[in-house]
Amino acid sequence: MSVPVVWAGTAAADTGCSASDADIYKPPASVTGNPGDILACASTQLTFIPNAPKLKAWKVQYVTTDARGNKVAASGTVAVPEAAWTKGGSRPTVAYAPFTHGSGAQCSLSKQMTTGFNDQYEAPNLSGFLNQGWALAATDGVGYLDGQTHYYVNGKANGPATLDVVRAARKLTGTGLTADGKVAIDGYSEGANTAGWAAQLAGSYAPDLNVVGAAAGGIPANLKAAAKQLNGSFFAGFLADTLIGLKAQYPEMPFDQLMNDAGRQAEKDVKANCLFGTLAVFAGAKVENFTNDKLTLDQLYAIKGPNGQTWGQIADSLNLGQDVGGPNSSATYKIGFPVFLYRGFFEEILPHEPQDALHQQYCKAGVQNTYKIAYPTEHATTMFGAAGDVLNFLTDRFADKPFQNGC
Repeated sequence: MSVPVVWAGTAAADTGCSASDADIYKPPASVTGNPGDILACASTQLTFIPNAPKLKAWKVQYVTTDARGNKVAASGTVAVPEAAWTKGGSRPTVAYAPFTHGSGAQCSLSKQMTTGFNDQYEAPNLSGFLNQGWALAATDGVGYLDGQTHYYVNGKANGPATLDVVRAARKLTGTGLTADGKVAIDGYSEGANTAGWAAQLAGSYAPDLNVVGAAAGGIPANLKAAAKQLNGSFFAGFLADTLIGLKAQYPEMPFDQLMNDAGRQAEKDVKANCLFGTLAVFAGAKVENFTNDKLTLDQLYAIKGPNGQTWGQIADSLNLGQDVGGPNSSATYKIGFPVFLYRGFFEEILPHEPQDALHQQYCKAGVQNTYKIAYPTEHATTMFGAAGDVLNFLTDRFADKPFQNGC
């Protein structure tokens, strides 16, 4: 029998982690409490993570903040190997930001790890982390509760959720995770955008976390540049996810009134499909065909909301590398730990120039980072091609080994 869950958003001191699966994904009427507070939790089994060690796992709903700093609830997964940590100090945690899953609530990572992967293939990498003895704290990202739409590539929302799931993990009875445990952030593709924002926000948003490194590959670092390349391409589904995600986070901005019947159907298709379904539906699609006036991307960017802000300004505000500096700088976003950036040499989905530029921006800003592009892989396969390097980078960060700055 489930214990009562406080759906007003007030965090319970100990839910007993016996909430129902439905409770995990039920949005609270309102959210109060501190970031990382647990709103509901349930023990679970990560049935679809191959070759994983024996572990304890939980689904959680927890408090986080969106791109505007409003408190919201998000879902995620925590897993801790049963074997004792014997490598010195406290057990470290990988704060994991998922690869693109799709925008509908049915596509969340926490559901796919427990009920079956739908168009996904990142599970082996998660198994690699757990087999190192590391704890895993994996956010779904914001917008995966029932009736919601994921805030796709909105790092200002998903970045905090990545940090707050680590805080939630430490409040669960039975994890053994402690406040001094080291944290490393990891993500690829959409997850890289999330991981990059989590890294930029860590110092100001989550100074209580001992973050020692971040890895991000195949990064959508500039939303307009990505949109230009995606529009009309085989991968236009990623642009569809982006636009519907922006609508979800910024509901006051003009959107519905711009859509024609095809646009209204497109929103339904985005919410109905996960990754491959979305790509199939929107292959070759152009945004111009979904609006009443055949609006181009540039014309859409110029449209203003009620406060005078344009869609283009919103998109620009979500780009990585702006007002970033080292730990002793006066920048808004301070990164005081090494960052591993990477992409495939044959990257075909995202333009490589913004990824290349992010490395240079970090170097100029005094952020320790290295950037590797030597993988003979395209976008999707780079997640596997670079897996060994990511694992080595995280291992070295947890072991306090020197970092070779790539600047």
